[in-house]
Amino acid sequence: MTTERHAPDLPGRAVIAQRWSRAVFVHWRVDPGEVAPLLPPGTRPDVHDGSAWVGLVPFVLSEFRFLPLPAVPFVGRFTEINVRTYAVDDEGRRGVVFRTLEAEHLAPVLAARALFGLPYRWARAGVRSDGPRIEYRSRRHGTRHPGTRLRAALGTEPVDSPLSRFLTARWGFHERHLGRTIWAANSHEPWPLVAAELEALDDDLVADAGFPQLAGRSPDSVLAMPADHPGFITRFTAARSIA
Repeated sequence: MTTERHAPDLPGRAVIAQRWSRAVFVHWRVDPGEVAPLLPPGTRPDVHDGSAWVGLVPFVLSEFRFLPLPAVPFVGRFTEINVRTYAVDDEGRRGVVFRTLEAEHLAPVLAARALFGLPYRWARAGVRSDGPRIEYRSRRHGTRHPGTRLRAALGTEPVDSPLSRFLTARWGFHERHLGRTIWAANSHEPWPLVAAELEALDDDLVADAGFPQLAGRSPDSVLAMPADHPGFITRFTAARSIA
């Protein structure tokens, strides 16, 4: 089963829209058996070349809005950093399973928790860039303070392979919410990707999300959006229970 680079038509009306830009995708191979206990009921690990995959994915989110309303005021642009893996359900829907999502602004955090049950965490987070280099930092608010510092050098050669599509062309997510497993679809332009080199990683988020075995291990894939790409609008449908 291959992953389509282009998003299928949404199965319903879009209810949320937001712009994504400056994404970096850092991924590790893991045994599917290590991922399976962490997935919502009714889903199983989605695998590529026999492996499940765990990702650390920082990006910049902007133009957040509840459709058909205009962008939510005072939110602006902010950094989000998620730890994720991938699942498929019995109807063949392949999607992201978020283990944690760090975000700077409290309003979208609360909205995503209420609507979808997503495991958002309020954090101090930011990004800076210098030519082809990009650096993300985050530190969670609260009694415990896991965080991350990631610096990558972005290449210029486009990447489009079965693995890059598997890791990034994800047209929905699964989550456990209010006692049921849900699926919410999304749609956006195909990811523009280049190879990237991880220059520094000081991370607690992946271990905190349930994968301590990956601490200190070099990633198996590092991809990114091109440095000069403006990003794209992503639209989400309302969530539906899976059978």
